[in-house]
Amino acid sequence: MSAITEEIRKVTTQRLLEMKRRGEKISMLTAYDYSMASIIDKAGMDVILVGDSAGNVMAGHTTTLPVTLDQMIWYAQAVRKAVNRALVVVDLPFGSYQGNSKEAVCSAIRIMKETGADAVKMEGGAEIQESIQRILSAGIPIMGHLGLTPQSINKFGTYAVRAKEEAEANKLLDDARLLDKLGCFGIVLEKIPALLGKKVAETVDIPIIGIGAGGYVDGQVLVMHDMLGINKAFSPRFLRRYANLHSVIREAVEHYISDVKTTDFPNEKESY
Repeated sequence: MSAITEEIRKVTTQRLLEMKRRGEKISMLTAYDYSMASIIDKAGMDVILVGDSAGNVMAGHTTTLPVTLDQMIWYAQAVRKAVNRALVVVDLPFGSYQGNSKEAVCSAIRIMKETGADAVKMEGGAEIQESIQRILSAGIPIMGHLGLTPQSINKFGTYAVRAKEEAEANKLLDDARLLDKLGCFGIVLEKIPALLGKKVAETVDIPIIGIGAGGYVDGQVLVMHDMLGINKAFSPRFLRRYANLHSVIREAVEHYISDVKTTDFPNEKESY
């Protein structure tokens, strides 16, 4: 297969497994709308996550908890229309799968049928095992999420690094093994010690995607608004900003306002 064909070939869960086996790192980024998803996909992103972080960066909530299933479907519909190459994963929002496995599979089916997404993502390990099994039995791929799980922020009470203590680290490792055994195709590890991330990636067969989990894992994910410097209020250690679009956009808007106020815009060439 030529390099060009490989580059444009649709990313699948099996392809991600192949990437891990040959040591190729996996790139993953969030998107919530058609225009940005189109840019990200054409750039060659492997996985696009329609994250419930939309509640923070798109809706202004302080946590992801208020995000509804209908809202996630709306965001995912817009993203899916733009994507040709990347694997599209959609977060199951808080309250759509915890504690009720029948509701969980109904929520996952709605996402798959109404958005055309490739997979769903869920936070948690053994405590949501029944929901995971029901969704997988319906033929829906699942990406797990362990470590700092934002939907459980009220239980944690802090966004500090997780699994620094031996007991929590052992539970995380056990949960990762369980998710692998159950049939999840990958796991996001958020804000845990790098050496623990390394151990998890070496222990399980499925790809491990880190966000604040060090460089030894199989890939990385960031929130688009954070990475592009649109959101300036969030600055954890793991975040690398690749642009400063907050300043670029603000300066452009200020320039536009000035041109309108001084009647410089529109000029004769911009008029009919």
